[in-house]
Amino acid sequence: MSSEEKITILEQELEQLKSKSDRLESENAWLKYKLEDLKRRIFGVKSERFIPQDTNQPTLFELPEEQKIEKPAEYETVKRKKPETKKQPLRLEIPAHLPRRTEVIEPEWLPEGSKKIGELVTEVLEYEEANIYVRQIIRPKYIIEQNDEETRIVIAELPSLPIAKGNAGSSMLAHIIISKFVDHLPLYRQAQIFKRQNLLIAESTLGGWFKGTCTLIEPLYEALKNKMFSCDYLQADETPIPVLSRDKPGSTHKGYHWVYYDPLRRLVLFDYQKSRGREGPDELLQNFKGYLQTDGYQVYDGLKNQENIIQLACMTHARRKFEHALNSDPLLAHEMMVMFGELYNIECEAREAGLPYDALKDLRQEKARPVLEKMKAWLDEHLLTVLPKSALGVAIAYTHNLWPRLIRYIDDGRFQIDNNLIENSIRPVALGRKNYLFAGSHDAAKNAAMIYSLLATCKINNIEPKAWLKEILTMLPDCPANLLHELLPVQN
Repeated sequence: MSSEEKITILEQELEQLKSKSDRLESENAWLKYKLEDLKRRIFGVKSERFIPQDTNQPTLFELPEEQKIEKPAEYETVKRKKPETKKQPLRLEIPAHLPRRTEVIEPEWLPEGSKKIGELVTEVLEYEEANIYVRQIIRPKYIIEQNDEETRIVIAELPSLPIAKGNAGSSMLAHIIISKFVDHLPLYRQAQIFKRQNLLIAESTLGGWFKGTCTLIEPLYEALKNKMFSCDYLQADETPIPVLSRDKPGSTHKGYHWVYYDPLRRLVLFDYQKSRGREGPDELLQNFKGYLQTDGYQVYDGLKNQENIIQLACMTHARRKFEHALNSDPLLAHEMMVMFGELYNIECEAREAGLPYDALKDLRQEKARPVLEKMKAWLDEHLLTVLPKSALGVAIAYTHNLWPRLIRYIDDGRFQIDNNLIENSIRPVALGRKNYLFAGSHDAAKNAAMIYSLLATCKINNIEPKAWLKEILTMLPDCPANLLHELLPVQN
């Protein structure tokens, strides 16, 4: 074999080794990214707050290296720390709207003729158990004798009850539902609490009451659904929920709550589906025409009604991926995080000024567009220079692919920069998973979706849910179908 052939073989082997080294380096970066992501999910801080730092700027009062003066060891002194004076804790003022029960304590052995010159008032918060009572409805019977051969018995009609032939009133049902879906108390814990109050209610009875309540509010849920999809701008997201199923004995089925949010009318809708496939959004969005804002989940790209939908993306999802890359590639990730911060500062400025939609659009065109152009140039520059299977590479590819949707929010002042509001609506589902762990069946998951929809709409409209639920459970049995929309928890 000639020397030239040997050199050619060695060059080929070297090229193969370089290729293998690049592949292993890429795999190593990807595995590090997945490990950091897993550690973050399990042990990490959930906050995504980012405070930009100028790495070239010295800290306050820091001298340049050549100006620092070190004291010789013999002149070192030890300063005694002064004892810190503890501040007196500030006692919170007790709200004035709470009822007061006055208790007067006179001094003992008070001499006759003493004159009162004032008084000291001490207020202490006390607590009493919930006041459970029985509403006893008495309907007297009357007999009316019209003639010798004909008599008639008269009795008042029974008021409509939330559950026909049931013995739970609106306030009790509202308390049970709010305790489960707002305070995250499973039904068996509620049964234990009632037992401490000398009221024995079986968990199965509570479950029956809950199911009956869901049957009552289902028409209201349908009214919310009809109103939700009559708009032209929606946000969508999905979150998993474990469900007991006969198909998987001994384990749970992974179902999904698909969540839709109308930012303009402040409506929230949960729709339970057995899978994360496109069947659910295909059905609900079949007649929708307008703008749909989502994350980068590919299901939203292939909807049957796609020709009538213009898509927007969520800036927070893109920012989150760069925030995850700060540990692996801090310098480059920091550059992009600063630009994200500039965009959100513009949104904060508009929110504090209370700008109308037209003025907000003008502000974004003036200030946000140059930042977005700078971000796009940065993405184009680093797209092919960063390892694709690294935290930063994933962040760049995700943001670059969704770029036309990400920048669309500046074209209309009605649009949100992100999906944060819908993620806040989903949060109670995550808390519920930690407390009652799973839904008992697919029907139970659908019932939960109805309750979450109405209570999330209450929350986003600052409506007290327990009082609202008690009122509508009283009104629903007699409410005509064409007036159901008037019972929805929205600000008029």
